[in-house]
Amino acid sequence: MVTQTKTDSWWSTAAAGAVVIALCYGFARYAYGPFVPRFSETFGLTTIGVGVLGGLSTSGYGLGLVLAPRTSARSARGTVLLAAAAATLGLGLMALAPHVAVFGAGITVAGAGAGLVSPGVAQLIGETVGAGPRDRAQTWANTGTGLGLAASAFTPLLAFGWPVIWSAFAALGVAVTLIVWRALPHSAGPADVPAASGPVRGVAPLLVNSALVGVTSAPYWTFSTSRLAEAGLSPVAATWCWATIGVAGLLGGLAGRAAGRAGLRTVNLATWTLSAVGIALLALPNPGVPAALLSGALFGSTYMALTGLCILWAARLFPGRPARGITWSFAGLGVGQTVASPLAGAAAAGIGSAAVFGLTALVALLAWSQLHPRLGPP
Repeated sequence: MVTQTKTDSWWSTAAAGAVVIALCYGFARYAYGPFVPRFSETFGLTTIGVGVLGGLSTSGYGLGLVLAPRTSARSARGTVLLAAAAATLGLGLMALAPHVAVFGAGITVAGAGAGLVSPGVAQLIGETVGAGPRDRAQTWANTGTGLGLAASAFTPLLAFGWPVIWSAFAALGVAVTLIVWRALPHSAGPADVPAASGPVRGVAPLLVNSALVGVTSAPYWTFSTSRLAEAGLSPVAATWCWATIGVAGLLGGLAGRAAGRAGLRTVNLATWTLSAVGIALLALPNPGVPAALLSGALFGSTYMALTGLCILWAARLFPGRPARGITWSFAGLGVGQTVASPLAGAAAAGIGSAAVFGLTALVALLAWSQLHPRLGPP
């Protein structure tokens, strides 16, 4: 059965992984932001309280990343299912929370699911998909984040109360968990995969690249909606832009095939350049709806492509234990986002959000330093 999966059915493994990633990121992690005003009204949250809840989500995410290499070494399939279960449980706790403490516990558990899922999916693909289509499987599975964003984008506009919407998210999580339990392949296990021996060279450039993804994406995730409102776009137009990020993110799956043909370094640098263009569009004095939609499309597609390329980079450094390399990479991404969000907020208060997006676009171009062999991917 494993041999058949390796030769014939890589797409089904990638699709199942994408669905779980959509649940863990699109619903259990990123859907929180657009609902912050409703949460604040329900629980009487101050900006400090909102920040604490965001920190709990990040801490849960970090915990999932720490646990992922160990659980994936025992069972990659089990890690993916654990991620789906954690996301579902977290969403359920948030939906039924009688007070903010239970809500905080739910957002922490949901964040842990997001931390577990990418290393688990990458490890499972490494164990069950043959070398030929493996890069494509990794990058297409990673686009699940875009799928989840697109699916959840318009939910803040629904007339239902947020507990009803979150209950629907949890019910969706139950369905996803059951479906992937049937669909995910069983692997021969990590014992059949050669383990990395000794220290792995080239991890530092991967961490720098991943942190740069975090630093340049954090202002967009956090402040793009407010920037569009500041530029005069309506909430409905801003929601369409958010949905565009998710839909265009599905194009990030093409990065695997592109890297196989043109090389990881070339595709990585080209993607970084397009990312800088997408971010810079929000630095325009008055970005209209067309420019805002184009910005969202470029950001969504390049963000998914860059994170997918990080997965390929990590998998090449850790061919026997891709979950370990992806944990390092996504930890670097998380650190970059954690540091950049408050810095971008402070800078926006001083020089304005448009200038922040312009500076962020310039920072993205620092990736061209990877032309130096020691700073680029293998």
